[in-house]
Amino acid sequence: MITLEKQDGIWTATIDRQDKANSLTEAMLTDLAEIAEAAASSPDDARVLILTGAGKVFSAGADLDAARAGLATSPVWERLSGALAALPCLTIAALNGTVAGGAMGMVLACDIRIAAEGAKFFYPVMKLGFLPQPSDPARLAALVGPARAKMILMAGEKIDTPTAQDWGLVDRIVPPGTQIEEAHKLAEDTLAASPSHAAGIKALIG
Repeated sequence: MITLEKQDGIWTATIDRQDKANSLTEAMLTDLAEIAEAAASSPDDARVLILTGAGKVFSAGADLDAARAGLATSPVWERLSGALAALPCLTIAALNGTVAGGAMGMVLACDIRIAAEGAKFFYPVMKLGFLPQPSDPARLAALVGPARAKMILMAGEKIDTPTAQDWGLVDRIVPPGTQIEEAHKLAEDTLAASPSHAAGIKALIG
């Protein structure tokens, strides 16, 4: 349900559980975390890491049955977002569609976010009675500001793609089906540099 393609310095991890709106199980999250950790240990090979989804939805968040069984509070979420945030390479969330719930964590941890037109963004932890992943509120507030972060996390605001770009949650909006192509274009300068040069610039930005 997680596939990994490696080509010319670009690793592309795809969430593919389309019959369940790409909802995430612990095994899927573990696979994604292991991919990010492997990329960290292979800096000459993993120059860019792209996260995307198959079908019309990036991810509906946690599988609800798994969430009720304990996945909602599993440390695997932080393992994944922490591994992504720590990567020295460029990370791009190429969002093919809507991002919901805990799936926001990996998106927030990426360097750049591209979204297909029509995608929606929401994180209904207040309504569902769960706390967000520990690092997510600060990352969200850093992008959109504290008040808007509270609108999403506490008021249950569901925002559309233009609003997400206006707020700073999304960096670029593209026609559906072109998000991977756009991610490859954004990766060109990083791929042309040495891994240490790219990592050095990323470290300076923080």
